[in-house]
Amino acid sequence: MRAWSDVSKPGPANAQWSVKDQVLIGGGTRGSWLISEKEYSDFELHFDFKLGPRGNSGCALRTPISGDPAFDGLELQMADFRYNPQAQPSELTGGLYRALAPEKQVYRPEKWNSYKIVLRGSMVTVYLNDLLIIQQDLQKEDRQVKRHNGQNAPALKDRPRKGRLGFQNLGRDEQPVLIRNAKIKVFE
Repeated sequence: MRAWSDVSKPGPANAQWSVKDQVLIGGGTRGSWLISEKEYSDFELHFDFKLGPRGNSGCALRTPISGDPAFDGLELQMADFRYNPQAQPSELTGGLYRALAPEKQVYRPEKWNSYKIVLRGSMVTVYLNDLLIIQQDLQKEDRQVKRHNGQNAPALKDRPRKGRLGFQNLGRDEQPVLIRNAKIKVFE
């Protein structure tokens, strides 16, 4: 387990990820990432996820071994709008956190949702519940993004093209993220 704001640091002592009935469960203290050992560059990732009414999670894509996946790599957001009613579209499900909003919001609260994510070079394509919500060349994304502390993060065009994958558990009210049917196809 790694800390939610910097994956180079250990996560909370009581953060426990577990598997039950083939479902990955982010449990214990909120605020952790489960990060892969392996690095990936070009791939297609599929998984289903379910959040509680104040659920918040993310999928780390191409994140480095240190720093915040949301700002130093890519974080594809998974958040129920009730977690933060003032959230901007890029901070809700389907957004690349604070950087790129989905074309439409098709998240189904408290139900199983399905992501298909394709990263090839600078191109990102995201489907949520079989509907295309992002298709963008990251090389064209030069807008500055603000970190939680107000400092500038790298623009999407400057983010890594290779890194680790992971899942975040940051929901409130002891409502962990649930992940199932995760599979990856790596492009050579």
